[in-house]
Amino acid sequence: MKFHIDNIDGNARACTIKTAHSTIQTPVFMPVGTAGSVKSLDAKDMSEELGAKIILGNTYHLYLRPGDKTIKHFGGLHGFTKFPNSFLTDSGGFQAFSLSANSKPDLNGIKFKSHIDGSMHYFTPKSVLDIGYNLNSDIMMILDDLVALPATRERVKLSIQRTTAWAKEAINYHLQKRDIGIGVKQNIFAIIQGGTDEEFRKISANELCEMEDYDGFAIGGLSVGEANQQMYDTVEFTIPFMPQVKPRYLMGVGTPEDLVENVERGIDMFDCVMPTRNARNGTLFTSFGKLNIKAAKFKLDDDPIDKECDCYTCKNYSRGYINHLFRSRELTYFRLASLHNLHYYLKLMKQMREAILKNRFQEFKKEFYAKRGK
Repeated sequence: MKFHIDNIDGNARACTIKTAHSTIQTPVFMPVGTAGSVKSLDAKDMSEELGAKIILGNTYHLYLRPGDKTIKHFGGLHGFTKFPNSFLTDSGGFQAFSLSANSKPDLNGIKFKSHIDGSMHYFTPKSVLDIGYNLNSDIMMILDDLVALPATRERVKLSIQRTTAWAKEAINYHLQKRDIGIGVKQNIFAIIQGGTDEEFRKISANELCEMEDYDGFAIGGLSVGEANQQMYDTVEFTIPFMPQVKPRYLMGVGTPEDLVENVERGIDMFDCVMPTRNARNGTLFTSFGKLNIKAAKFKLDDDPIDKECDCYTCKNYSRGYINHLFRSRELTYFRLASLHNLHYYLKLMKQMREAILKNRFQEFKKEFYAKRGK
């Protein structure tokens, strides 16, 4: 990976990341392709229609189905999905959190029961990387111990102790594998934990960032039940402990407002299921806020979803047609709505990048909120 800071405006950064498969300009939003597919969209939609340079795949789900060895048979995620640009694969830690009834972390890893067939599995720092090597993802997240908030100090302390221990095991294993020619073009990120506790965030960040062989660092364990301002404050507190010369990734965030607020604080990379999940449920994002397309008032509306949007959907179809598709549960709705929401997110990131390069991020932020009446 090559990483270059193109400009800094306040704390907001415009950077360039080069992997084996694409050049990624930040701030960047990574659409979520949980099972190797962004729901309702294919590789051509992602690369040509939306211009996405990186998407996220889910280690837990891909390991269970179709299996990482199956994906390796097809040439990794790129050969299997035909998406030509970069993939980031997560660690499985979030699934252990979200499927906590079926999982149990211990000192060495996370034991879990498959939500598909009930079979038992065990993720360790090494096994998660072995899955990543088979997937051939450009960026691999290490195994971490994520806890829901609020949590006791004892549980948060245990989380960061496990995460640090697993990070040491993972980086040593990765370096050994590189020495024998495995994962040479793949990159590895560590995940800072600590809840919203400043003391624990500082400990976790310092312990992880001392491991200089990591290619980047993520802030995990947020947007899991805490108030928005707590999230922003935690990010703002944590960032000064992270190296300036490596990518900074805020995992699982979030709304358009969350993106703007955290870019302002110095985050480079984001992912979230929100744009595609909300699209499927009838909530569309626009320059002026959210729009509930299933409302009856849109039945005879000739306007596009967003007059300021130049996505495929807005250039070709009316709110009235999209309303009809949703109410009829036509499959075409899911593609058109997902294209629009992801285009909105990706364009928002480009607009922020342009503002940072021109040293006018604060003006951009004021305009962003003014359109929403805030």
